[in-house]
Amino acid sequence: MEDFGRSNTMTGADALVRMLEAYQVRHVFGLCGDTTLPFYDSLYRLDHQIDHILTRDERCATYMADGYARVTGKVGVCEGPSGGGATYILPGLVEANESSIPVLAITSDVGTRSKGHYPLTELDQEGVMRPLVKNSTVIQHSDVVPDRVRAAFRQMTTGRPGATHLGIPLDVQRDPVNPDDIWADTAHARFPAYPSGPDPAAIEAAREAIQSANFPVIICGGGILISGGEAAFATFVETLDIAVATTISGQGSLPENHPNCVGVVGSNGGVTATRELIEAADLVVFIGCRAGSVTTELWRYPCKSTRIIHIDCDPEVIGASYRTEVAIVSDARLALEAFNHSFDKQPWQTTCGGAAAAGSCKRKKWEIFQTLAESDERPIRPERVIATLRSVLDDDAIVVGDPGTPCPYLSAYYEVRKTGRTLFSNRAHGALGYALPAAMGGAIGASGKKVVSLMGDGSFGFNCGELETMVRRKMPITCIVFSNAVYGWIKAGQRAAFGERYYSVDFNRTDHAAVAQAFGVTSWRVEDPGALHSILKQAVESPAPTLVDIICQPLNEAAPPVSEWIA
Repeated sequence: MEDFGRSNTMTGADALVRMLEAYQVRHVFGLCGDTTLPFYDSLYRLDHQIDHILTRDERCATYMADGYARVTGKVGVCEGPSGGGATYILPGLVEANESSIPVLAITSDVGTRSKGHYPLTELDQEGVMRPLVKNSTVIQHSDVVPDRVRAAFRQMTTGRPGATHLGIPLDVQRDPVNPDDIWADTAHARFPAYPSGPDPAAIEAAREAIQSANFPVIICGGGILISGGEAAFATFVETLDIAVATTISGQGSLPENHPNCVGVVGSNGGVTATRELIEAADLVVFIGCRAGSVTTELWRYPCKSTRIIHIDCDPEVIGASYRTEVAIVSDARLALEAFNHSFDKQPWQTTCGGAAAAGSCKRKKWEIFQTLAESDERPIRPERVIATLRSVLDDDAIVVGDPGTPCPYLSAYYEVRKTGRTLFSNRAHGALGYALPAAMGGAIGASGKKVVSLMGDGSFGFNCGELETMVRRKMPITCIVFSNAVYGWIKAGQRAAFGERYYSVDFNRTDHAAVAQAFGVTSWRVEDPGALHSILKQAVESPAPTLVDIICQPLNEAAPPVSEWIA
């Protein structure tokens, strides 16, 4: 526990700053508003180590906090004003919460005594946000500010991590707080806090089930990364010689050039060869994975008759979609360490043949990709963009992809060669406009690492105003725009399932490089595939913000790794 009392005079806004400081918060992303003035004044007056990053949009502030939390393992904090500002925060909050990423959204509010008298920006913030987060609270009295902040950090980081919301009315920000109440349990500054381990009987039952299978396969989600279980997972995989597939959120649980890892499966980033691997499995072990519609291709792979072991910290996830033979309610790392400890006591007797099967699967996958990646076609093929990017980035670089054009190609073909969160996307709800601000949060959190944001031109239109923030804060981020003047994912769906009846999906082409240059970003426009390597190399090696606008093939004219369109 740490004590951060400072003086005998303290307001609610002062207490909020001191509580954030007590929880080791060093960065807050947000946008100013009238009802936030006392909080901003406290940030100005008090001596603290918090860096406030002024954003151009509250939604982007939340996405920045999300990206920051993913790369640091710390709680991401964003803030915004009442009314419309509070509603703009919602998309990022629901994404973080459903992705098990702790983000604290702080919104200011109208004074408690003005409620019901139609003050400007009055909104039932607590009611609006409650269904979307682990907890939403609008604080009614200044003396409970410290307690409510402690509750928020405790809720975000324990059990299944997630997002919370705190509303701070104007009068609560101004009213007094007892300085003696400023303290924090710093275990809640990171996640997961106080993880719970597995039932030993469930570990033994899972061992027996895997031992009895002819060809078991693991599908892992983000739970291994969140729990910090990568080293334990590698030991587990190599002891069993078991094949491993991942969700997009699970990339980095095991390096994708590991002999046992086939990479991403499912309807976004999976390919025919990876689907065949899942079809061949007679037992699937889900680890830190919800077994949702994308991972399982609408619950077809694995099929409902496949034997299932499910490991997750959230008991609500287990058995939601598949009849489960063995359920292990546990933090992923602790479960894997329990398995490994059991191997020390009772060595594993057989091999699961995972490396051989994974090797065959990957050969099929990469043979197809290589032909497309070397194509000189115009517009430039997305496969060539991904292959070129992989060739110019080191393995420590952080890559953030938007839904739409970038996501399936990144998840299938950008080989993650080390453990940890070096590639991610917003896979819970898949809203456009995520990659740029999330990359900015990642750049703040992982200072010194190269960060790349990949987006379609539809996404560019959502958040290009944040290029000003990127330049003002001197973030050495490279933005890559897949420019094809279409909402490609929707148009591809219209091609595949609606007889090519294209409706309201095309828009005019924008010169994204010129737009970025107007914000002060060094930019290039690329139409020739032969120029791609040299320009991407210049962009990623620059210490300044850069953008590469690539005229590329749209999804509806390609065969991306999206199973429903391949079928």
